[in-house]
Amino acid sequence: MDSLIRLDRVTKRFHSGLSSEICPLNSISLDIIQGEKIILLGKSGSGKTTFLNLVGGVDVPTSGDIFFDGRKISSMSHRELAQYRRKEVGFIFQAFNVFSTLSVGENLMLPLEFLGISEEDRARDILASVGLKGQWHKFPEQLSGGEQQRLAIARALVKSPRVILADEPTGNLDLETGNSILELIHQICEDRNATLIMVTHSSEALWLADRIFRLRSGKLIEEHAKDEAYMCETSDSI
Repeated sequence: MDSLIRLDRVTKRFHSGLSSEICPLNSISLDIIQGEKIILLGKSGSGKTTFLNLVGGVDVPTSGDIFFDGRKISSMSHRELAQYRRKEVGFIFQAFNVFSTLSVGENLMLPLEFLGISEEDRARDILASVGLKGQWHKFPEQLSGGEQQRLAIARALVKSPRVILADEPTGNLDLETGNSILELIHQICEDRNATLIMVTHSSEALWLADRIFRLRSGKLIEEHAKDEAYMCETSDSI
């Protein structure tokens, strides 16, 4: 089966100060097929968020290539990258990143407006699918933390992206609420055949992965069975 996302010897370096250099990703290669759910583990600073930014077209590799559906992301123009991010990629963050001055409905309509789409029915359907039916006119501050994350998920999904990039999506939530968010993300990916790449420190999230990888010293370590990954994650957090 052809890969939807392919990383070919991708390296990312940052300069720190006049002479020092940081290399969070070093010659990483990976193929991800449509509908796969990938979890990335690793300590803080190991390059997990950098990985998401590169796949999401927010940043570009120092060397190597990234492909989406056969197109080379790393060679796209600024306009093409913007269109790729707007249409194909849905981002879910730990801090929710919803607009506090916009209502729930306005938050949902914004990504569609960027694409020149005015389909309020689509946005309302998405809102209902994440359990927020009837909240259209409320503002984010009137929602609980779990509801705000559901809104963030709805906003990521409203444009029907083929890729969902989630950066610690349960990091600001209590265990029970976090687990319900994980169930929601899993079900949505299954229903829409969306490809998920999720960064997490939580061992509670490992069950939803098709494959689990670890970033360490710039390298993508071999995939683990879920029980092995749990043990490694516990060990790394000590």
